[in-house]
Amino acid sequence: MPVRSSRTSSRHLVRSRFRRPAAPRPTAPRPARRRAGAVAVVASSLLPLAAPSAAEVDSGRKPPAKAPVAVGYGGAVASVDPYASHAGLEVLRAGGNAVDAAVATAAALGVVEPYSAGVGGGGYLVVHDARTGGTHTLDGRETAPAAMRPDSFTDPATGAPIPFRDAVTSGLSVGVPGTPATWEKALAEWGTISLAKALRPAVRLAERGFVVDEEFRAQTELNEDRFRDFTPTADLFLPGGELPEVGSVFRNPDLAGTYRLLAREGTDALYRGRLGREVVRTVRRPPVVPGADRTVRPGLMATGDLDRYRAPYRKPTRVEYRGVEVYSMAPSSSGGTTVGEALNILEESDPAGMGRVQTLHHYLEASRLAYADRDRWVGDPAFSDVPTEELLSRRFARERACLIDPDRAMTGPVAPADPRDPRSGECVAGEGGDEPYEGTSTTHLVTADRWGTVVSYTLTIEQTGGSAITVPGRGFLLNNELTDFDFTPLSEAVDGPNLPGPGKRPRSSMAPTIVLRDGRPLLALGSPGGSTIITTVLQTLVNRLDLGMTLPRAVAAPRLSQRNTATTQAEPEFLESAAERAPLERLGHRFVPPPATFTPSPEIGAVAALEVLADGRLLAVAEPERRGGGSAMVSRPTRR
Repeated sequence: MPVRSSRTSSRHLVRSRFRRPAAPRPTAPRPARRRAGAVAVVASSLLPLAAPSAAEVDSGRKPPAKAPVAVGYGGAVASVDPYASHAGLEVLRAGGNAVDAAVATAAALGVVEPYSAGVGGGGYLVVHDARTGGTHTLDGRETAPAAMRPDSFTDPATGAPIPFRDAVTSGLSVGVPGTPATWEKALAEWGTISLAKALRPAVRLAERGFVVDEEFRAQTELNEDRFRDFTPTADLFLPGGELPEVGSVFRNPDLAGTYRLLAREGTDALYRGRLGREVVRTVRRPPVVPGADRTVRPGLMATGDLDRYRAPYRKPTRVEYRGVEVYSMAPSSSGGTTVGEALNILEESDPAGMGRVQTLHHYLEASRLAYADRDRWVGDPAFSDVPTEELLSRRFARERACLIDPDRAMTGPVAPADPRDPRSGECVAGEGGDEPYEGTSTTHLVTADRWGTVVSYTLTIEQTGGSAITVPGRGFLLNNELTDFDFTPLSEAVDGPNLPGPGKRPRSSMAPTIVLRDGRPLLALGSPGGSTIITTVLQTLVNRLDLGMTLPRAVAAPRLSQRNTATTQAEPEFLESAAERAPLERLGHRFVPPPATFTPSPEIGAVAALEVLADGRLLAVAEPERRGGGSAMVSRPTRR
C-alpha cells in the first residue's frame, strides 16, 4: 500500500553538513557571465589553462579554477563541474588513462552533482581504445524488477495511467542501478587502475566538501518540497530545515563511506551484499517523514534483481557523415540510432549550397523524422526486435529525406515509417503522435589521454533529484528511471517497444558520441537533457561539421529542439533574435521556450566535448553558461 503521512518540522536536522569556509584564499576573478552563444573564440587564440593543485582543492575551502575551454597536451577532461574535472585530471597526471579518469570524474560527479548522477543511477559509456583502434560501448542502463508488468504504472481499477507526480516520487519508479557495474567493468576491460584507486578523489571530496554555488542551491530549491518528505533526504540536503547557502561547504561523509565500501568489497557490496539489501529495503519501504501528505508508492525491487544485473557490451551504432565516422550508443538507448538516422537524412543534402537558415531548417526536419521512427521502433533489444541496422541504412534515409521541402516546414507530428519495408524511394508520411515524457536531468563527461584513448560517458538518475529518496546512511539518491517507460500502449493497435516489463531497460535518449577521422579520434561529445539530448548532440555536430564553427562556438550556440511535435523548443537567445527566427517562421516553423520544470533555467542540454586538433593538441570544451557553466581542463597547457 502507498505510504501516506503529514509533514512535520525538520528544524531538528543537523546544520553541521554546511559550514561557511573560513578566510577563503584569494581566487582568480571569475569571468563575466555571458549568455549561451556569446563565446567567440577559435582554438588558436585560446590562452593556456593550468589546473589548480590538489592541495588547493582538498581543503574544501576553494573550488578549482573554472573555465569552459582549455587546450594543451597530455590528457583532457570536460564535465559540468570543476571539482569533477579536477578529479579526472588528477588521475591522468598520476599516469592513469582516459577510462580511469572517466570513472574518477563520474564518481566525483556523484558528490557534486548528486541530483543528476551517482551510485543510485545508470548510464552509457563509449570508449575508443587506442591500443586496438576499436570503439566499444557499455550499457549501464537501469533495469526493471522481475515483478514489474506492462500495467505496473496504471490504476488497476480504471486502467488509466497513475498520476505522473505519484510515479516520479516513488519506489515504483526506481530501477536497478547500473553505474557501479559500469565503472567496474570499464576499468577491468580498458583501465589501468583498480576501482578503489579510481574512487579516491571522490572519497576525499565527499569528506572534505565542496563550496556550494548558485546552481546547486537552485536545484535543491527546485526539489525542496519533495526532499522534505523523506527523512534521510531532508537530513542530507536541507540542513536545519533550510536550503544550503551559497558559499557554504557541503560535506557528505555517508557517501564517502559508501565509496569506501565499494573500494573494499567491489560492486558485490551492491549487487550481492549489504548495500544492496539496504537499497531494496529503501525502495520497498520509502523512508517518508512521519505526517507528510504525499502518496508514496512502494517499489517492486528484490535482492534477486540486483544479483541478476549485468552491464552488457553493445555494438556501437556507426554512420559515415561528411567524411567522418560517427559512433554512438545502440539500443537500449535511442541516442545512437536517432542521431545516426538524422545524420543520414542530412547527408542527402549539400551544406555547401545552403546558408545557415536552410541548414537549420533541414536539421529540424531531419530530427522530426528521426524522432517519429524512434518512438515507434526503439526499445530494449532483449525484449523487442529493434531494426537498428535498417534505421541506419542509407536507403531508409533517402525515403525519409524526400519529405523535406526546402520551402515549407512540415506541420504537426509525422508518422513513423517501417524501415524494413522498402518503398523504392517513395516518400513515407502520415499522422504522428505526441512525444513521450523523458526526464531532463543527467550529466555528461569526456576524457582523453596521452596515448589516444577517448571516453564519452553519459550518466543519470533521471530527472533532477531522481526519485527524491536517499538510502539512509549512504549519502546517495535513488533514480526514477522507470518513468521512462510508456505507461500505456502507443495506441489501441500498437503496444510499442517501451512498455514496462520484468528485467527490461526503459528506452533512453542518452547519446555519448565519438567521431573518428581516418580511424583516429576527432571529436567526443554528449549532453544531459532527457529527450533533448539527441537534438543537442545532433545540432552540435551540425554546427561543427556543416556550419564550420569552432567547437567552443558549436557548444555555445543557441539551441533548437524539434522532437516530432507541432512546435519546436528554442532557447531564449534564439527567440530574441529575428535574424534566423523570422525566416524559419516564414517556412512554417513555430517556436516556444523550453519548460523549466525540472531545471532552474529554460535551457536545452549541457554539452561536454573535446577535439583532437590538427597539431596534436587537445581542445576540451564545456558550457560557458548553461547549468552555471562547465569545466574544461588539460593536463599540460604547453608541450614539455
